[in-house]
Amino acid sequence: MAIKFLIYGALGLFMEIIWTGLGSLFRKDYKLHASTSIWMLFVYGLAVFLEPVCDITRRLPFYARGFAYVLCIFAIEFLTGAILKKARVCPWDYSGSRFNLFGLIRFDYAPVWFLAGLIFERAHFFIGKFMV
Repeated sequence: MAIKFLIYGALGLFMEIIWTGLGSLFRKDYKLHASTSIWMLFVYGLAVFLEPVCDITRRLPFYARGFAYVLCIFAIEFLTGAILKKARVCPWDYSGSRFNLFGLIRFDYAPVWFLAGLIFERAHFFIGKFMV
């Protein structure tokens, strides 16, 4: 489980670097500066707990699976954000967003988490072929 935790954490960090790097393009930063936090390795590593959701929803249409992942990711993001915020180390603050909940989650990111959940699902099935 620890190896999978690190794999998911690294995958999440990679996706966040791509996301924030492309976001800099919209700010006309053509160097494509990207940023993240080491805390995010642990947050994304929690995707290991999505594995049972992947297994349970395996036969459902992709949109139903994606919706389930969005709900799970919002829950993980909210809980970890609340813990990190209390410790004053939360690397994100969505308070300035119109569609936020306590500055911890952004509902307008649902499509992003939908796609990320499906990517983590693919990773789960790929990893499952090589790990016992």
